This record gives sequence, structure tokens and C-alpha cells, in this order.
Amino acid sequence: MRLAVNVDHIATLRNARNDRQPDPVTAALLAELAGASGIVCHLREDRRHIKDRDLYRLREAVTTKLDLEMAMTAEMQTIAIDIKPELVTLVPEKRQELTTEGGFDIQRHYDALSSYISPLQDAGIQVSIFIEPEPEAVELAASAGADIVEMHTGPYANKKGEAAQAAELVRIQKAVDIALDSGLQIVAGHGLNYQNIEPFTTLEGIEEVSIGHALIARAAISGLETAVRDMLNLLNR
Repeated sequence: MRLAVNVDHIATLRNARNDRQPDPVTAALLAELAGASGIVCHLREDRRHIKDRDLYRLREAVTTKLDLEMAMTAEMQTIAIDIKPELVTLVPEKRQELTTEGGFDIQRHYDALSSYISPLQDAGIQVSIFIEPEPEAVELAASAGADIVEMHTGPYANKKGEAAQAAELVRIQKAVDIALDSGLQIVAGHGLNYQNIEPFTTLEGIEEVSIGHALIARAAISGLETAVRDMLNLLNR
């Protein structure tokens, strides 16, 4: 599995003092040097961590792949087409949430998805949808024209005990198999960390995981390059 590094919480730490440090762009470059296959950032409506200027600077600096997580709004579509990241990931967004709480409500937004996705793809941007690992969600994402699905691994991360974890892995694998049959690429993320990643690597068909909080938390103690390499070692053990 490849590793994409989310740098949102570098910006969170910077914004705590309204300062310029630590810099998300510097963090992105260090993550790439350590072996990350991509950089992820979420430009939220309230701009609570990543700011517009960060996004433009990341676009100039990132040489692997830039994944812009965003809500399905006209504003974000315009920004994405201007920035031209390699990938956008459509995610749900609520102002009061601490972090993304679940998969994109693809059933609710399905009628508008195709017309929203097409201009992004016309601009040369791949489109991923962050979904619950459920057959219907996978099928709707494929039907709407998505290139990639990102499986929400929060429920797996929250399971206690090997049996509960194993049952959730079975559920994810079934969704992955359907996605593969539908011609979709598959990535995964949310809540994955150094303690729960190894069982997750037994799944087949997932190309990449996206990890932010756990990496940045370890980086605060050991440094970002070490944190990225430690995770890559676990992913490829």
C-alpha cells in the first residue's frame, strides 16, 4: 500500500498562534522525501486549518500527487479547476464537527453528482468520493462517474478487539471487491494509526491509505520524516 499524508493538522498547529510556523508546505516536502506517495489537504468552508494560500503554495511545491478534499459546492469546484490538483476527494462537511464523521451521502446527492464531476474531469482532475464501505455506495459512485472511491475506515478504527476488527475488515473487503469489479480504484482512510494498520494491510485491492492525525501526532515527538518512514514500514512489512 502507498501512503498519502494529510497535512491539515500542521496548519491547525500553526493557526493556534496565528503564526507562519509550522508550515504545511514544508511538512509536505518532508513527507515526500520520506516516501509519501501523495499529499492530502482539506480546504474547509470555514478555513479552520488549510487556507487558500496554503493550497496554492502546495500546488506549486508538491511533486507526487496533490489530493484536495472538499465539499461538493460551487465554490470548491471553481477553486479545484483553478488549482488543478491531480485528485479531488468529495467529503461531507459540517461546521460543528471535529473531523469528518462519516462517508459522503451519495444517495442524497446522486442526482447532482454526474454534472458536478464532469467539469473536474474535463480539467484533467481525477475524482474520488469518500464513502462508507457498502455495496450500494460503491455502485452509485461508479454510476456517477467517479474514478476512485475512498473507503471510510473510521468504524474499523473504532472497533475494540480482534473479532470486531476482523468482522469490519470482511465488510470492507466485500466493498473493495465490488469496486474492483466496477472498474474503480480504491484507497482508504480515517482513523488509521500505528496500532491498527497492520491488520488492515491484509486486505487486497486497496492501493493507498490516507493518514493525517496519527502521523502528525507522532511527528510532534519523533519528527515527520521518521513518522512517515515508520508508517511505511508497517504498511509494507
